[in-house]
Amino acid sequence: MPAPTLPTAFLAVPLAHRGLHDRAAGVVENSRSAVLAAASAGYGAEIDVQLSADGEAMVFHDDDLARLTGREGPVGALAAAELSAAPLLGAADPAEGPPPLATLLQDLAGRAPLLIEIKRQPTDAATRALAEKTCAALEGYAGPVALMSFDPRAVLACAETAPDIPRGLTSMDYVAAARNDEADQGLDPETRAALTNLAHVEPAGAAFVSYRWQDLPTERTRALRQAGVPVLCWTTRSPEDDAAARPHVDNVTFEGYRPPV
Repeated sequence: MPAPTLPTAFLAVPLAHRGLHDRAAGVVENSRSAVLAAASAGYGAEIDVQLSADGEAMVFHDDDLARLTGREGPVGALAAAELSAAPLLGAADPAEGPPPLATLLQDLAGRAPLLIEIKRQPTDAATRALAEKTCAALEGYAGPVALMSFDPRAVLACAETAPDIPRGLTSMDYVAAARNDEADQGLDPETRAALTNLAHVEPAGAAFVSYRWQDLPTERTRALRQAGVPVLCWTTRSPEDDAAARPHVDNVTFEGYRPPV
C-alpha cells in the first residue's frame, strides 16, 4: 500500500523523547507538561500511548503503573478517568496525571510535531484496538503528527484505519540483542531477523523508520535512506551520542541534553 509522506517538520527540529521531561524540575516523562515544554523550547515531541480498561488511548509508557505513579498493577486495569486521576510521581503539579491522548492533542494544538508510539498490548486484539483509538483521536487534528510502533501489526492497523496519517516502524538489532543476552521478548529467530531487517516497511506502507542509534548504520537503513525513506533514531542521551548518530539518520529522538534547534 502507498505510504503517506512524513511531514518535513519531523526532520527540521530534534524530537524530545517522551517530551522535554526533567524530574528534578517537576516535569515527568509523557506528561502534558513535558510535551508543552518541548513545544515551548522549539522541539518536537515523541510520546507513547497505552490502552485503558475502557478502551481509551492514554499517554503513558510503561505496562505497569508503579514506576510513574506508585500504584500497583497494569495500566490496562484502570479506566481513563482513573488513570488521569493517578498523580504522576515527582510532578510539580500534584494533581497532574497521565493525560488522554485526545486531551493532549487539544492542549498542543499543532504547535510542534508529535510522534506517537503505539505500545504493544497483551493481545493482538488490544493492540489493534489501541491503534484504532489512536487514529480516532487524530481525526481532524491539524498539526504535524506521525504514528509508529515496534509491533508491525499496530502499524498495519493504522494503515487500514487511517491511511493518510504517516506511519513508521520502530526497531533495533534484535539478532544482536539476543546474542548479547539482552531481552528478546520471547521472539523466535525468524521474527527477530524480520524486525531487525525492517521487513514490514513495504507491506505496512511505512513513511519512515526509527532505529536504535547504537545499532546504526545497517545495510537496510542505508538502502532506505538512499530510496528517500527517512531514518530517525532513538534515543540519544548526550551531545556525544548525537554526534555519533547524525551521519546515519535524518533526525534524532533525544533526552537528557538539549540539542540546538
